[in-house]
Amino acid sequence: MKQLAMESPSTWRFIPMLQTSGAVQMAIDAWLFKQCEKGQHPPTLRFYTLCPYALSLGHLQKQWPTEWHNLTYQGQPLDLVRRPTGGRAVLHQGNLTYALITSAITGKSWGTYEKICNFLIQGWQTLGIELSYGSAGRGYIHNPSCFNTATAADLVTADGSKFIGSAQRKGRNTILQHGSMILSTDKDLFQEIFEQPAPWNTSLCNTQEQDGWIVKIVDTLTETAKQYFGIELVTQPFTDLEWQDILELRSLYSNPKSFVKN
Repeated sequence: MKQLAMESPSTWRFIPMLQTSGAVQMAIDAWLFKQCEKGQHPPTLRFYTLCPYALSLGHLQKQWPTEWHNLTYQGQPLDLVRRPTGGRAVLHQGNLTYALITSAITGKSWGTYEKICNFLIQGWQTLGIELSYGSAGRGYIHNPSCFNTATAADLVTADGSKFIGSAQRKGRNTILQHGSMILSTDKDLFQEIFEQPAPWNTSLCNTQEQDGWIVKIVDTLTETAKQYFGIELVTQPFTDLEWQDILELRSLYSNPKSFVKN
C-alpha cells in the first residue's frame, strides 16, 4: 500500500465512534482544529454520524431556502447547522462522516485534498468500491447541494456518482478535512430538500444492515489511515474537561444564521 510521508508526529489520537447532534459534531471538529492550531493537541482521526438527522451549511454559505428551517423526516425535525468548513449544504441521513485534523500540508488546495483523500480511495478499494476524483468546474458554487457536483476534492464511483464529498478549513499550522460518505441516504428526502435528483444510483446497504456495515467501514479506513500516513493511532475518548470546552462552542454551530468567526 502506498504510504504518504507527512511532517507530523507519528502518534495520532483516534476518537471512538460518536453519534450525537450536528451542532455538537461540528463543535468537536472546530475544537480539535483550534487545539491543534495552538499546538496543544496531536493530529486526530475520527468517524461519526448525526442524531437527529441534519442538514449542514458551509462555513460561509449565505443563502438557503427558508423552508430548510422546518424540514422533517419520518415525523422528526431535521436540524439545520453550520459547519466550520466551506462548501455547500450536506444532508446527514444514512451517511458516515470522517474527520481528520493534522499539521498543514504544503501545496495547492486541490493537492492537499488529494494527499488526504488517497487513504479513502485505498480503504474503499479494500471494501470493493473503486473511487476516483471528480472534475466539476467553478460553477459548482451556484448549486445549493454539495452532492450534486463533484470537484477535484470529491470522490466518485465508476459510474460518476458522487460518493464522498469533502471540505476543509486551513490555519497557519493545521488543516481540518471532513467529509460525508453515502451509505443509505433516502433519495426521496434528498430530492424533496434540494429539488434535484439524488446524484447516486444505488445505496451500499439498507437501514437494517447499516450499523454492522459502519463498523466494518470504520475498521477498514482506520487501518488504511495507519498504513497510508505511517502513524500509530491511540484510542482516547474525550475527557470531561474536554467536553466542557467543546459544548461551549455548540451554540456557534446550532444557529445557521450566524457566521462563525472563531
